[in-house]
Amino acid sequence: MEYDQTFRFILILGFAVIVPFGMYHRIQSQATGEKLDRRQEGIFILVTLRPIGIAGMVGLVTDMINPAWMAWSSVALPIWLRWAGVFVGISGGLLLAVTFRTLGKNITDTVVTRAAHTLVTRGPYRWVRHPFYVATALAVLANSLVTANWVLALTGGLAFGLLVLRTRNEEEKLIERFGENYKAHMKRTGRFFPWLFQS
Repeated sequence: MEYDQTFRFILILGFAVIVPFGMYHRIQSQATGEKLDRRQEGIFILVTLRPIGIAGMVGLVTDMINPAWMAWSSVALPIWLRWAGVFVGISGGLLLAVTFRTLGKNITDTVVTRAAHTLVTRGPYRWVRHPFYVATALAVLANSLVTANWVLALTGGLAFGLLVLRTRNEEEKLIERFGENYKAHMKRTGRFFPWLFQS
């Protein structure tokens, strides 16, 4: 209990830094006004991913506003594990920031690319094809540990699982768009881990 306000402050601080940074880059990427056909994700992903992600975000914001409102789903975790969550969150936040900067105007929230989309193979993409999803997994783990809340772990885990499921479709779209260049990139990199589980 004595550390709860400290963890809450850290969570709010991280949210206040990462969310505006991400929003800035997303807005910049939409400057063309080009509409993206999210239906290409497939109906299952389309009707599940965003609602589950929104539910998790609502839970996180609710916990930041007043942790007592989410007390029904809290779990007892050792303090050292919650502090480990802080360090996982810092790692995930740094990876997310670097990924946003590296992608630039190539950012989309779907499997479809924009007309001016370029193949990015620098920065964290030099080692893994989906550092955005790795950063998401780290954020889910961090938020779950720092808040000591099973609902955030469940919604975040489901959302991440859906992103993983969507990855195959996303890579097929990238092969359609970039052909042999993307296939070569796949051979050099891991999907989520460097040099491991390559496909």
